[in-house]
Amino acid sequence: MSDRAGSAAPGPSAPTPSGLQIRRAILADASAVADVYLASFHATYDFPLAHTDDEVRGWIAATIEGGAPVGAAETFVATEDDRVVAMMVVEPRVLEQLYVAPDRLGTGVGRRLLDTAKGRSPDGLVLYTFQVNARARRFYERNGFALDWLGDGSANEERQPDARYIWRPIAASNRRPRPR
Repeated sequence: MSDRAGSAAPGPSAPTPSGLQIRRAILADASAVADVYLASFHATYDFPLAHTDDEVRGWIAATIEGGAPVGAAETFVATEDDRVVAMMVVEPRVLEQLYVAPDRLGTGVGRRLLDTAKGRSPDGLVLYTFQVNARARRFYERNGFALDWLGDGSANEERQPDARYIWRPIAASNRRPRPR
């Protein structure tokens, strides 16, 4: 699977739906998580995924089923009325995936997931997105991420130019090393 966080995520001014819940994904969510991932990817990009839809579904089920031992990826979902409307895969200090259902863009769902990722990695996060995803890039920049690097696509499975973003909380970036 691509390790590029390529979401077309909502902006910060959108209201958060009152019935929205963020929780760890369970294996029973795998099909709905895959539906969100695939719908969002296909609605956002003109190029194909590096994997078939069935391979994506298997990867998502395996990621969720694997649980989250220390240092491993965790999958989260945002649900409204028991419907999965967004998904995120996060590791310590790395946001691997963040995808929002196309009909839920601009509602604050992506921001809630991003806040969860920041809470799980309070010393900072790194993520990748495709350069053509202007909406996601604006979203990340509005939410405190800074562009760190532009790639030519040779480091991702889709072979598309990508961008690396880094978030460092103000408190963490202002810390000075303690004298020894």
